[in-house]
Amino acid sequence: MFRLFQKGKNFLVSPQNSVMSAATVIMFMIICSRILGLVRQRVLVHFFAPQDLSLFFAAFRLPDLVFEVLVFGTFSSAFIPVFAKTAKEDYKKAWNIASYIVNIGILIFLFFGLVFGFGAGSMYGILAPGYSLEEQKAIVSLTRILFLAQGFFVISYVLTGILESLRRFLIPALAPLFYNLGIIIGTVIFSPIYGLNGPVYGVVLGAFLHFIIQLPLAYKLGFRFGRKIELSPEVRRIGRLALPRMIEVLFLQISKMAELFFSSVISKASYTYFTFGNTLQLLPVGIFGTSIAKAALPSLSGYADDREKFRKVLFGALYDMAFFVIPISTLLIVLRTPIVRLAYGSDIFTWEATVQTGYVLSAFAVGIFFQSAAALLARSFYALHDTKTPVVVSVVSIITIIILDYLFVGVLGTDVWGLALSFTIGSFVQSATLFILINRRVKNGNLFLAVTPILKCVFSAFWSGVIMYAFLKFFDRYSWVKNLSLLTKIDASRGIAFEKFVLDTRYTANLLVLTILVALVGVISYILIAISVRSQQVWNFIELTRRILQRDISPIPKEEEPVAPPPSDT
Repeated sequence: MFRLFQKGKNFLVSPQNSVMSAATVIMFMIICSRILGLVRQRVLVHFFAPQDLSLFFAAFRLPDLVFEVLVFGTFSSAFIPVFAKTAKEDYKKAWNIASYIVNIGILIFLFFGLVFGFGAGSMYGILAPGYSLEEQKAIVSLTRILFLAQGFFVISYVLTGILESLRRFLIPALAPLFYNLGIIIGTVIFSPIYGLNGPVYGVVLGAFLHFIIQLPLAYKLGFRFGRKIELSPEVRRIGRLALPRMIEVLFLQISKMAELFFSSVISKASYTYFTFGNTLQLLPVGIFGTSIAKAALPSLSGYADDREKFRKVLFGALYDMAFFVIPISTLLIVLRTPIVRLAYGSDIFTWEATVQTGYVLSAFAVGIFFQSAAALLARSFYALHDTKTPVVVSVVSIITIIILDYLFVGVLGTDVWGLALSFTIGSFVQSATLFILINRRVKNGNLFLAVTPILKCVFSAFWSGVIMYAFLKFFDRYSWVKNLSLLTKIDASRGIAFEKFVLDTRYTANLLVLTILVALVGVISYILIAISVRSQQVWNFIELTRRILQRDISPIPKEEEPVAPPPSDT
């Protein structure tokens, strides 16, 4: 038992010294976090109707603005590189920097937290005009409690930066799981008593757990809280490095506020539909986009002076990403309604809510590859020590999204799916621009030839989507009843033995079975079509699967696989 305990302890606190081990930890924990995030949303929709939940989600906007710009923008792009470099030269100085940053972060956050907390009433009057005065007051009340949770994150993200800099990826990856778990516990225990305040208390609990799960390891490695603030050269360098990223995050938060503004104008429940659809599409973005981008960054950084190897790593990762992500996008579009019903279906989540969330999911799904590609392509510029280009391109794409939000909702009068489509188009602008620029930077040759592997994935996914759609409609009883009723104007269910060849998808078990079967048909057809168009990525996938099954994955020599923390975590 002691040896088993010791092994478990070593697994938690040991560094991940290879790209493969780091990428595996990141991907596995992202999967767990996204799944638990879906459970969190499912618990929320069990207790609250979409109209009420929209108040809860809207309350995050101002706390997220302060946190994302002042905290996340700093630590994702500036703190980690400076701390990691300093730790190699002077360990004690590195810990002093961490202590200074904690104190500075707390002071800045307290100032803006108080300003935004007291001014939340007038601010939400502008940001959410579609809500009544009473609803705006409820949002403000929730917002002021949520600022406490973001205060924990100020400290917690310093600890995350420290641990990732020292190659301890597992504990920081566990922290979001505890955050989601805290929200779930708070919702279940406190919602019957305190209503919407229940999940808000859960957020505070989750933020505290996010912080406390990382503190022991950080403390063991050498972190200490201090009372001193010193604007050392390293601290000033963090500020200079953080500025471009803070500007980018500020524009992103403005875009998110625009989404709240326009969704509140559409209907009170629209922001819930938008949030739920976004949660579902973030699962493949996180698993394949963020994970592959993080895993590729160290190699890209190592080959920055060798353009041939740089091109091979970058475009190989991009094409493999496309092979995985594009068919998932197709699957989400075809199976949008079953997926939404399985994820959020409850007595108070109506059919109208399911349909609207499904439309949002479809609009988001079209852009999943663009979001994933942008994460990788931005890191390729970081590897070349160019942080300006990705920020400028990102700001342009965000401005495009805001303009399209107004066009779709304000001018054309679309439902909330128009906001998701705006985001997809903006992601396309960002990824396409970055692709063209990096293709030119590394002299990769003809642009059409560079996108040919991606077009093969699109072609294969399109026809697999057609096959999935036909399969879904044939075996869904509701589709038969609906279509026959339109033709005959009578109750088409009479006299037809549906049970012999279709499934009644009014029942969850049947819906789950049909969804799994359609997905399997889609995967098989996608692979076969990809083989027929001679896609190299399908053979890479088959070879990788064979090696995993045979446990024949050879490690990369240690000297060739430095694990560097990513400058961006979007």
